Amino acid sequence: MYLYELPTTGAASFSELCTDHSSDKAYTYHIIEATQARANLRGVLKESKRNDHGQKDYLTIVKVVEEYLPHIRAIMNCVAHDEIGFKTETTFSWRTTLSAHLFNNSPRLALTGLHADYALALLTYAFALSNLAHSIVTSVGQYENDRAISDAERRAKDEQLKVALDFLCRASGIFTYVSDVVLPDWETNRDSPPGANKPPDVSREVNNALAKMSLADAQTLTIRRFLSKAAYENNVAPGPPLPTSHPTPSLLAKLHIECASLYSSARLLAKTPSASRTSSRDTSQEVTPDLRRYLGYQASLHSALSHKWLGVEAGEKGGTDKGGEAVAFLHWAKKELEELRDGERLVSIGNADREKAEQRKQTIADELASMNVFYRYYKKMNDTLHFQSVPTQKDLQSRIPGGRIAIPAKPYIPAEPVFGPGSKEYGRRKAEQLEISGSSSSEEPVSNNSHSSPANGNYAGAGAYF
Repeated sequence: MYLYELPTTGAASFSELCTDHSSDKAYTYHIIEATQARANLRGVLKESKRNDHGQKDYLTIVKVVEEYLPHIRAIMNCVAHDEIGFKTETTFSWRTTLSAHLFNNSPRLALTGLHADYALALLTYAFALSNLAHSIVTSVGQYENDRAISDAERRAKDEQLKVALDFLCRASGIFTYVSDVVLPDWETNRDSPPGANKPPDVSREVNNALAKMSLADAQTLTIRRFLSKAAYENNVAPGPPLPTSHPTPSLLAKLHIECASLYSSARLLAKTPSASRTSSRDTSQEVTPDLRRYLGYQASLHSALSHKWLGVEAGEKGGTDKGGEAVAFLHWAKKELEELRDGERLVSIGNADREKAEQRKQTIADELASMNVFYRYYKKMNDTLHFQSVPTQKDLQSRIPGGRIAIPAKPYIPAEPVFGPGSKEYGRRKAEQLEISGSSSSEEPVSNNSHSSPANGNYAGAGAYF
């Protein structure tokens, strides 16, 4: 899973920036509260910046962002309805973290308009949710490989993974919302300067890429949950035949195919801003190489694993006719993993990069060990029993099925404004004003027309006409 570096932001006071245009100055106190909510966000992000990953409290960051979002949305709605104005141009300082930069120094940028602050707050929200999922996955460890774990403990760990993948699905929905709603609104909003030089963090392509990556990370955890019981049983008797608790290999292959597709699409989208940048070689418009490297590695790994399970499916369920196909798919997967392993031998700079490289090498080594068990078994079976010809890699391409998504992203529902148009308080205040207005009109004296019209006289048959 990818671990984000969280952005930080400079101080901003809505009390100094905003003017309350409402008739009864109803928003003055709310503007002060919005300033405090943003100060709280700035504080937790600065505190997180000073701590190591293991000491970062991502849950607190998530809660603080959730408290701020209703305030920024309220101010945006009030500005749109001309109930709040600005004394000066609204500029917010953010240190973005997805831009490629020299010496790993995140650039600090001054971004204009409320939409800029809203977009970066939402990105911070999604980053924190993803990192919270990463922390959960780290805490459970490789529990499925523990031979001493009880079934109850394994199921409890499975539930923790379920919580983590739920956070990733929520993050994917937020990235999609930023890409499809917030950024287009920012482009067309009157407070967005034309031709503004924006970092890749707030480009539609990159946010689309992050949405796909989060969904692929969630699907990866789903595959792990599916395999947890079978992996525990495989510790005792690795390789074929598969235990009865094992998910069908064809399902696993389709899930991995979808993961590979998502990661590949995300990598192409993440490279889009760099392809369109000017000839000035401005690296600040490129996405950090670490993210692109992660996406490329994950796409290659899941491609290899999809071919592995297609080979196992042919070997387990295909009978004599599929013996050669099983060998061909497993040989293809084995070659992909070996190429991926050789690519990871490149020298990395920095302790964090070395740690990530070691984790990837271990993952590849474990998968290669499992792959070789299946490959040797099915090759021996084909050489001594089935005697089927081994198809070429080109022939196998037409036998690869489409991918399958296991769990969809969770669409983001914007936070309800805490005041102003669209809020419960605003609706209640308008209802009270209408009620007062209605009471005043009902107390007005009724016009006395009885002196000029005898229509309702007291004579016999008054009001009855024939």
